[in-house]
Amino acid sequence: MLAAAALCLSANVQAGDGGKNKKAKADPPKKFIDPANMDKSVKPSDNFFEYANGGWLKANEIPAKETRWGSFNILNDDNKKKLQGIVTEVSAKTNAPKGSIEQRVGDLYASGMDTMAIEKRSYTPIQADLQRIDAIQNLDGVINEIVFERVNALGSPLFSFGVRQDSKNPTKYIVGFGQGGTSLPDRDYYLKSDARTKRIQDAYKQYIVDLFTLTGSNAETAAKNAATIWGIESKLAEAQMTRVAMRDPNKTYNKFATPALAKTTPHLNWVEILPKLKVGTPDSVLVSSPSFLTTADGLLASVPVEDWKTYLKWGILRGSAGSLSSPFVKSQFKFSSVLSGQQVQAPRYERMTGLVDGSLGELLGQLYVAKYFTPAAKAYMVGLVNNLKVTLGERIQRLDWMTADTKARAMKKLNAFTVKIGYTDKWETYNGLSIDRNDYFGNLRRINVWSYNDMVSRLGKPVDKTEWGMTPPTVNAYYSPVNNEIVFPAGILQFPFFDFKADDAINYGGIGAVIGHEMTHGFDDQGRQYDADGTLRDWWKKEDADKFKSRADLVVNQYNAFTVLDTVHVNGKLTLGENLADLGGLSVAYDAFKKTKQGKSNTKIDGFTPDQRFFLSWAQVWRGKKRPEASMQQIMTDPHSPEQFRTNAPITNMDAWYKAFNIQPGNKMYKKPEERIKIW
Repeated sequence: MLAAAALCLSANVQAGDGGKNKKAKADPPKKFIDPANMDKSVKPSDNFFEYANGGWLKANEIPAKETRWGSFNILNDDNKKKLQGIVTEVSAKTNAPKGSIEQRVGDLYASGMDTMAIEKRSYTPIQADLQRIDAIQNLDGVINEIVFERVNALGSPLFSFGVRQDSKNPTKYIVGFGQGGTSLPDRDYYLKSDARTKRIQDAYKQYIVDLFTLTGSNAETAAKNAATIWGIESKLAEAQMTRVAMRDPNKTYNKFATPALAKTTPHLNWVEILPKLKVGTPDSVLVSSPSFLTTADGLLASVPVEDWKTYLKWGILRGSAGSLSSPFVKSQFKFSSVLSGQQVQAPRYERMTGLVDGSLGELLGQLYVAKYFTPAAKAYMVGLVNNLKVTLGERIQRLDWMTADTKARAMKKLNAFTVKIGYTDKWETYNGLSIDRNDYFGNLRRINVWSYNDMVSRLGKPVDKTEWGMTPPTVNAYYSPVNNEIVFPAGILQFPFFDFKADDAINYGGIGAVIGHEMTHGFDDQGRQYDADGTLRDWWKKEDADKFKSRADLVVNQYNAFTVLDTVHVNGKLTLGENLADLGGLSVAYDAFKKTKQGKSNTKIDGFTPDQRFFLSWAQVWRGKKRPEASMQQIMTDPHSPEQFRTNAPITNMDAWYKAFNIQPGNKMYKKPEERIKIW
């Protein structure tokens, strides 16, 4: 998922005070393309990312509390400050009515900021969990604990589980199982043996030792526990599918009758387990990786019960460490800093603000949009989205590689897009969820239990398509294939993506390209496999699908060639969907821009033509830098390419960029016209 820009009206969606406080002296006019952020010693034809952003990159360091810093982060940081102001204000109101938005938002934040109480409790909030695990005597006890932890939202040991939409019948919810049971971000962290990975493995084992030591284990026992956990998780990692393999929605769609699934896992009797998980005994379930479940089941029998008890304790410790006293929090950060390169932990108030947004997002979100999001911004986005939809439709109709029948189905899908802008029209009330100002850890447990019960309660009910997958302040956007919808939270509808006062080139190169990006996700390597109703169903003629795949392979090869760290390359297959969406989204946004008055003109602003400003706006959206550790983690786990390649790669396939900046044969970024990739 990703996001980008829009048009211009006359209201300010960025005012940190809601526009109420007037300054005595007016701010100077904003330079939407600021030459100070550029590096004109670099030719645009050699490295457009550096040309557009080099001045900013040289002048800005990554803050110690961040792993990366750029346009997204700056806007996200600004939104955090707005949210911080809101939670600080409502938390000061100790007399808000019980159950009200202000009471629950304010008291959750206040409980997280009560460090004296948190320090005093140390790890007592999880002592009962550790004691319960200690009492396990056999394999049945291990399995019962796994179920207990699920239902009580204490963790997710061994496998993943949830209630989700059935992608081949998206109007229905279905129970689904998947791979899981590991702690590190990806299976490769367990399986690789290079120096970078070895350093992370050693730090992870030390992290295990540290947390067990903090709960009273001696050094020898803690080290033995670390070896046990590493052994179990490594075996689970070996059984997991790769992230690239998981991109195929048909490979991960495996429907089983419940009794039939139980026969494949003799120690996990799903006929008995599912009712305990509060989903009854459904006729059928989905399994993303049947071989993983078989391996996990086999491990239950081959690994000693005492080792499983250690593994289960680790799950409790790892999942709770960040919510306990400072020694646990510091140990958690010490390990995470090895993974990400982050130098210092973000201030507690910032972390707690993020926790409130992540836990009660649609309560806090109501307070946010009331103060910072205008109806005018939503109305403008509606118009812009419609413009982009028409433009994408025109591009589909002009495709020279797709037959008429498949084009008609593609148009049907495009016309069926649902568009969500700003925030939901049906706020979640979190009915029944109680928040106590004096019980931080208890609040977190109650929130998790409420979320679990809310999830399982959906089974048998109609799918609620009013739901959002992001909170209003989020600086991002997404496309949902099963709902065939594109979603743009209020948080991203700000500069550099969007500004009412900006010219069309800025808004189309920013939020316009983001809108186009999300639309193109409906037709990327994954999204194209879902039809207009969101059903995983092949609607393509084989000859058209083959042509799509051959063109997509060219994109894979283009990105595979990019080097990130010494010998580490971008994974073109993992990032294919996002790369296709970047190329398609920017192309659609450019065509839509050319329909505007400015797009039809050649009038310069601050020395740049309209087309030049369009591409410079695109580049400044991806302005940013990151720590080497964060870059490495991104390559292994993130389906998005690094920022410099998101800037440079799509434009090398667009004739308009060559014309705008007079790119000629022999220039470093030049591609022959016949080699420029055109898909959507």
